[in-house]
Amino acid sequence: MEKMNPVVHFEMPAEDRNRMAVFYADAFGWKTQMLGEDMGNYVLVTTTETDENGMIAKSGAINGGFYPKNEETPDQSPTLVIGVEDIREAMNNIIAAGGKLIGEPSEIKGYGLYISFFDTEGNRVSMMQPFMKMQSSG
Repeated sequence: MEKMNPVVHFEMPAEDRNRMAVFYADAFGWKTQMLGEDMGNYVLVTTTETDENGMIAKSGAINGGFYPKNEETPDQSPTLVIGVEDIREAMNNIIAAGGKLIGEPSEIKGYGLYISFFDTEGNRVSMMQPFMKMQSSG
C-alpha cells in the first residue's frame, strides 16, 4: 500500500486572539498558548491530550492554531496542514497533480518547513515537513 500523508494540524484566522481563546476554552475546553511577535502572534491550540514531547497521545486527533487576520492577505479561511516527509517532493507532486503552490517554503522556527497551496478545487491547504520525524498514527 502506498504511504499516506496525514492531516497533522489545522489553522484558522482570528481577529482577536484573546476573545478566540476564551471562546474555544469555554465552548470546547481547548487550551491555548499565545506566541509572541517573533512567531507572528500565532496561537497554538491543544484540542487533545499530548505526551511529554507535545505529541498527540490519542490516534486520530489533531491540534491546531490561530493566526492574526490581515485585511491585505487573501484567502484567510480555515485550512488543514498535511504532514510530509519531504516538502520538495510533495511540492512536485502537487504541481504534477494540478495544484498551485503559494510562494516558497518558509521555516517555522523549531517546528519545520511550511508552504501553502491551492488544490484543484481552489481550496487553500498547507503542508509541513516537521524537523522531528513524524509519528505514524494507528
